[in-house]
Amino acid sequence: MSLPKDPVILLSYINTLLRDKYSSLTELCSSMSICMSDITEPLAAIDYTYNEKTNQFV
Repeated sequence: MSLPKDPVILLSYINTLLRDKYSSLTELCSSMSICMSDITEPLAAIDYTYNEKTNQFV
């Protein structure tokens, strides 16, 4: 499955996966064979960064 192109939808999609299925962004990327920058760069463009303590983009 490809990642959503819209950054706001991507944010919701990734945070849901992090909440429900994965204990870290690294685990999510590894499991889905996704380059971390494919997630972090679009979300950084809308001022969201990954918070390891809460395991979500904030």
